[in-house]
Amino acid sequence: MRREAASRVAERYLCFVNAEKKTVAVLGGGAAGFFGAIACAEANPDLNVLLIEKTGKLLSKVRISGGGRCNVTHAADTPAQLVQHYPRGQKQLKEPFKQFGAPDTVRWFERRGVQLKTEPDGRMFPTTDSSETIAQCLLEAASRAGVQIWLHTTAEQIEPQPDGGLRLTLSGAHAQTLVVSRLLIATGGAPKTDQYAWLRQLGHSIQEPVPSLFTFNVPNSPLRELPGVSVPQARVRVAGEKLEYEGPVLVTHWGLSGPAVLKLSAWGARRLHELQYQSTALINWIPQYTEESLREWLLEFREQHGKKGVLNNPLFGLPQRLWRTLAEQAGIGTETRWNELPVKLQNRLIESLLRTSLPVRGKTTYKDEFVTCGGIVLSEINMQTMESRLVPGLHFAGEVLDIDGITGGFNFQAAWTTGYLAGRAMAEKVN
Repeated sequence: MRREAASRVAERYLCFVNAEKKTVAVLGGGAAGFFGAIACAEANPDLNVLLIEKTGKLLSKVRISGGGRCNVTHAADTPAQLVQHYPRGQKQLKEPFKQFGAPDTVRWFERRGVQLKTEPDGRMFPTTDSSETIAQCLLEAASRAGVQIWLHTTAEQIEPQPDGGLRLTLSGAHAQTLVVSRLLIATGGAPKTDQYAWLRQLGHSIQEPVPSLFTFNVPNSPLRELPGVSVPQARVRVAGEKLEYEGPVLVTHWGLSGPAVLKLSAWGARRLHELQYQSTALINWIPQYTEESLREWLLEFREQHGKKGVLNNPLFGLPQRLWRTLAEQAGIGTETRWNELPVKLQNRLIESLLRTSLPVRGKTTYKDEFVTCGGIVLSEINMQTMESRLVPGLHFAGEVLDIDGITGGFNFQAAWTTGYLAGRAMAEKVN
């Protein structure tokens, strides 16, 4: 019965596809895959363009990103600005971003009826604040361009052909053997190295995958009673390492989160993996001060406001609950006034303000922005066309490559750029 069903599916395919046209295929129904398929189909309408997705879901990460709002890209006018936000791929992305950068992404969506807006931190979202706006735009663009979408279909084997093209052995809803002129792999990142075995079989090298963009688990946190407390500008540093990042920090019931922590985890992904996610995080809650300038400020404050209670009058714009906790942990009593504060306790408070020590014992995936550090080694890719230097006709785009950005729209921008370049190259170079 299965063989008969597969045969019927194959017959429908043969009837549907114009046999006089050459065929290119895209593996992966995410952001990079869709952008590549659309770019290819729009650039060369004389091709059959197939988008093959192994699950029944399309654009899953697009739909959940940014809390359901979809952080499409980041406001960066030049490639030099943009590449600063990529822990992996920074050097190699400069030329691709010259061909298709953040301003090009904005124009691409605007031409298709989607307006984007820029938030104060540079993140760009659809004005509807709905990720469905982006998903529907991509689906409609693919449909207009004539892209055919096959769901529940898996590529079991990819074989380069002696006379050009690649033979795909497909299983699932569209089980069959199919020869395509060009193939784009945009299957996303994978957390385990053995999940890249099928790409190694094609001769490609894989940079070992490790997690990126994660939060810190602090089971014995001195701040465990403060979940939900946030500070808009703090500096997080890993003790004994050259790893630090400044930005918003959020205290959670499991430890520490917020953009500063997520971005630090991206820049330090490999080193933190080597440390087995066991480290000490040092938090500077007031990074605008050095220890010297803070002591001078407090001396002046004590002279002018000595009768004020320490615990109940938070300074530096810090949340009341955080200030009180830091002061109590420094040993400062409820009734203590500034003009009564012993130097020893003030020193402890200064230490807490500038270097709160948190024992990190593990990580937690930030699900909305899950990213893998690792993938296809970039030296094996022509970054102008995203074509393999080892297998003619094979292209790559998105997180399957050893490219990843910090949170803020940068991973989507890498997907749009690499997908676009791959799609255009396939359309132009089809055999």
